[in-house]
Amino acid sequence: MSENKGNVELTEEEQQKLMEKYDAESNTRKLTGVAGWIVFFTLIAFSLFQLYTGAFGAYTAYIQRTVHLGFALALIFLLFPARRGTKKNTVAWYDWILVILSIVVTAYWPVFYDMLVQQIGGIELVQVIIGGLAILLVLEAARRAVGLPIVIIAVVFLLYAIFGPQMPGMLAHRGLSLEQLVDTMFFTTEGILGTPLQVSSTYIFLFLLFGAFLVQTGVGLYFNDLALAIAGRRVGGPAKVAIFSSALNGTISGSSVANTVTTGAYTIPMMKRLGYRPNFAGAVEAASSTGGQIMPPIMGAAAFLMIEFAGVPYWEIAKAAVIPAILYFSGIWIMTHLEAKRVGLLGLPKEEIPNKKEVFKKLYLLLPILAIVYLLFAGYSIERTAIYGILITIGVSLLRKDTNMFLENNKFTLRKLIDALTSGARTALGVAAATASAGIIVGVVTKTGLGLKLGNGLVDMAAGIANSPQTLLLLTLFFTMVTSIILGMGSPTTANYIITSTIALPAIMALVDQHEFAIPVLAAHMFVFYFGIVADITPPVALAAFAASGISGGEPIRTGFNASKLAIAAFIIPYMFVLEPQLLMIDVTAGGMIWILITAITGMIAIGAGLIGFWYRKLHWIERIITVVTGLLLMYPEGNSDFIGLGLFVVLVIIQFMSRTDKPTKGKTQQANA
Repeated sequence: MSENKGNVELTEEEQQKLMEKYDAESNTRKLTGVAGWIVFFTLIAFSLFQLYTGAFGAYTAYIQRTVHLGFALALIFLLFPARRGTKKNTVAWYDWILVILSIVVTAYWPVFYDMLVQQIGGIELVQVIIGGLAILLVLEAARRAVGLPIVIIAVVFLLYAIFGPQMPGMLAHRGLSLEQLVDTMFFTTEGILGTPLQVSSTYIFLFLLFGAFLVQTGVGLYFNDLALAIAGRRVGGPAKVAIFSSALNGTISGSSVANTVTTGAYTIPMMKRLGYRPNFAGAVEAASSTGGQIMPPIMGAAAFLMIEFAGVPYWEIAKAAVIPAILYFSGIWIMTHLEAKRVGLLGLPKEEIPNKKEVFKKLYLLLPILAIVYLLFAGYSIERTAIYGILITIGVSLLRKDTNMFLENNKFTLRKLIDALTSGARTALGVAAATASAGIIVGVVTKTGLGLKLGNGLVDMAAGIANSPQTLLLLTLFFTMVTSIILGMGSPTTANYIITSTIALPAIMALVDQHEFAIPVLAAHMFVFYFGIVADITPPVALAAFAASGISGGEPIRTGFNASKLAIAAFIIPYMFVLEPQLLMIDVTAGGMIWILITAITGMIAIGAGLIGFWYRKLHWIERIITVVTGLLLMYPEGNSDFIGLGLFVVLVIIQFMSRTDKPTKGKTQQANA
């Protein structure tokens, strides 16, 4: 995209092309005729099936999950072409065959359920064929709808399961025969039909549907207007609008890339027009959009997986994420503010800001989200909460004509209702494929004991370097962080959490077992969850940053590095809440929580100033190092470090204030694009 193009807002067509380039889930066919109608009615049926089972109770595990998988596989082969660049208005003949095979394979469980649950011993030849086809169909669907990285990882694990005896050292195991492997993958709940797909077929689908209904009531656009009204006139206004709107839109978007493109389509051009450099403007949007996955009360789809993987109620997960999310977005806000002060950028002109009175009249559109918070807190089931959220969203939309889901040009219509049902089902396709293929990985790890072996291996590697228990803990966390980021590169949020919690998490839990470190299970899961997510902005594979650079006209790698710098809190906070779980509101008083929040935000101010190189004036390199160290001391939730950090902070503020200059160090207000 040219430099000039980056200064104007993207059309819907340009947004779609950009998402197709960086987000496999958006690369779909545009079907008409008979094929289009088949897809349309299948999407509607998919949503209605999920709503029915959510309201009246899911079927038995095997039936619920295979029906869910059958819908997803059939729709993926209809909607997603085998190769990019092929015709997108027709379904290839071989895809019709794959659709039929998907229906046959996934219908096998509901049709022969009674026989299968009573079957004793190994599986028969026909079942080996059915299960083998299921594995191949899931891998091909994941390749099309999710991307190649997760497929490569799944295939490697399948080969590991078969060739276990040939593996070196601690990786060796007895190995599985083809029959045993197929049996585990499709005829038990340890493989494809395991926990990840179970969560996809219940919690995740319904909340994706809830997000689709929010979009149809105009909540997404309202978030943008609300962000402009609150932050648009402030110093560096467009960047703060990007942060605010992306954090809110994370509630209704399950993808960092989709969030980046949809909100970045107007925030990045605004930032560039004001004077932010292309690489910085893209980085602000990428970092903010990625953070939407960790923003309570409705976090990314992976948070619902944590309910099962960590064995913790969703309310506890959302509550634990509050302080880390505040610190994450505070860090980005602080650094964009200091960058704006450094180059002398003011806010947006008054004529570009929506009327505040009109914006605040629509605050009622936030009621569905507040209702979700209440219902979760009150102990309602996840499925019932999502369904009530959908009903409340529909009810709230009726309060005004311009948000009414059943009015268009003052005429009754069901178009928005139908759009919500179809778009919610479309969004769920990538999640279903990702969770099914990730189930393969989980199944192999469970069957071979690989997770424990890798966990012990990482701990042993750290123990060979460490000379104290604290160093051992920090080194193990570091190795786990690197593993999580690598495994998360190129994978969607849902898949990367499953992979990291299966492969990287055991290292932290091995510390608990071997060395009796007091690490809560939730803290360990949040650790890998965070680093799996920030893989979207961590070079060399930083999909959200690459998508942002496509809008800004900046350099993808430099945009990624800037985004990583802005999201520095995400690289620091996980260490902090493992060392001191009070940051997750675990065993902490109200007073203690307030103190932790104040000192941590103060610490982010210091870290932000050090990384940007500006506070009240330009910072010299020695001052930058001191301010970053001060910030780290304040962020670490421990009494002595807090008091030392506060002392240093006060001294730094006095020195900066006394030697400040009222002139920006370079650039000028409303400068042209750098």
